[in-house]
Amino acid sequence: MEIAWLGNSSTHDPRRVGGKAAHLSRLTAFLPVPPGFCLFPSGHRLSSYQRSALAQHYDRLRRNCGCETALSVAVRSSAVGEDGAQASFAGQHESYLNVQGLEQVAKAVERCIDSVYTARAQAYRRSRGIHTEIAPVVLIQQFIPADVSCVVFSADPRTGARDRVLVNAAWGLGESLVGGLVTPDLYVIAKSGLEVLENDIAEKQVMTIACPNGTCEVPVPRALRCEACLTQNQLLQLARLAINLEQLQGWAVDLECGFAAGKLSLLQCRPITTLPEC
Repeated sequence: MEIAWLGNSSTHDPRRVGGKAAHLSRLTAFLPVPPGFCLFPSGHRLSSYQRSALAQHYDRLRRNCGCETALSVAVRSSAVGEDGAQASFAGQHESYLNVQGLEQVAKAVERCIDSVYTARAQAYRRSRGIHTEIAPVVLIQQFIPADVSCVVFSADPRTGARDRVLVNAAWGLGESLVGGLVTPDLYVIAKSGLEVLENDIAEKQVMTIACPNGTCEVPVPRALRCEACLTQNQLLQLARLAINLEQLQGWAVDLECGFAAGKLSLLQCRPITTLPEC
């Protein structure tokens, strides 16, 4: 089984590693992208040889992260064709957060592979004009225990306006946010001058947190439900990141980010595929 690490030139090509991993790999050198590596599995189940290779690189990632015990990782699909300019595949393939230990990581890898072949994923590909089989690629990264998660667009996906950045933010990990389980805070920032044009603080009822070897949904503490998730500095940091990445990539970006103890991590960077005309 071939393995390629984020940040290596061999991992920059979306035709090889899929859009999700390729976009992050190119940004690893100068942005806070969690370290990780890609697997190119053959078959739906890992052979003993493939498990041995996974064990070697999972341990290397643990050491790179300075972790003395079993490292918590995020295991995500980065199938070839995913997160491209025409189709984002958002929600079509499985992702697993806070996975610890080789056995659990191997199971999560196999579930990610299986999710590429589900009827739902195949129907989505056909609806987007993709009629060939796609190659499964699995991305394994250090898990970031975010206390605030954000989705950031470098254009307004509601109106198509290109002169503003839209930010959604919620407490905890990003699963409840991207899964639509919580009404997030909404911010709109003008690209010119970074003026905050909209500031709608929602009552956030639920949040996703790390639980033993996984995640779970819990109520947001009452004192935080109507509090803003982001400080002014964090909001401007996200706006600048989206503006810079749009200029760098050459297309309007859809970002997933997390703040853990105030430190920003970039978790996904993909094109906005459903941006209306102004």
